[in-house]
Amino acid sequence: MSKGPVMVSAEETAKNKAFLEQMAASGAERYIRRHSKQARWTHGITIIACILLCISGLFVFVPALAAAAGADTVFAIRMSHRVIGVIFVIVPLISAIMAPKGVKHIFKNLFDRWDSDDKKWMMLFFPYLFMAKWIHMPDQREVKSGQRFADGMLWFAGALMGITGVILLLGTTLFDFGSGVHGLTLFLHDIGFLLIAVFGLAHIFLGAGIFQPYRGTYKLMFGDGMVSESDALYHWGHWARKEIASGENVIEKKA
Repeated sequence: MSKGPVMVSAEETAKNKAFLEQMAASGAERYIRRHSKQARWTHGITIIACILLCISGLFVFVPALAAAAGADTVFAIRMSHRVIGVIFVIVPLISAIMAPKGVKHIFKNLFDRWDSDDKKWMMLFFPYLFMAKWIHMPDQREVKSGQRFADGMLWFAGALMGITGVILLLGTTLFDFGSGVHGLTLFLHDIGFLLIAVFGLAHIFLGAGIFQPYRGTYKLMFGDGMVSESDALYHWGHWARKEIASGENVIEKKA
């Protein structure tokens, strides 16, 4: 892997533009496969479970909402919270066992060294949210620097929620860990919830394509897992050029 940013000359930029114009004229468009079917299914099941856990957790852990819902309703929600929690923990673990190389690849990207383009991207991100038409973001690798930070926090929060959730479940069914352990575990569980709420909303804002430059990106996880060559060059320039050069994950479709 390159130890620094990939410099794109004016000549290469012109060639990229000419190539895209040629593809448009031919009536065909090239796509790059970005996410496997297993990754998409794991992500989909986990995110749905996470949303349901956040909603049900409010009724389980917030006394005012529990009182408003009533004892019978809260009991049903509490039981569903436990079942969904098991799904939230088990599905990623099974997926990781099935594809250990994929997990290694994910964490390699998350902890990869930041180069000058990564740092510049982070500095420009917040202005970019309000002035996307006028700010050109630097090219990025497979995972953008900001996404590495946000995804890392989601992985941490998810692990924290999963571990503390298992302890809370065992402490109310099979074991008695004492009020001190229960209180600390519940506090950490709440911290995990807050982290997921903050970084999860940011993830949805970008990943679901609510932010205009990211329109259509929801298809990467809730579609066929492929990104058009032009979008790939715009969002992940360094990664896209590497994939185009190898051709391994490039697919051509009729426009």
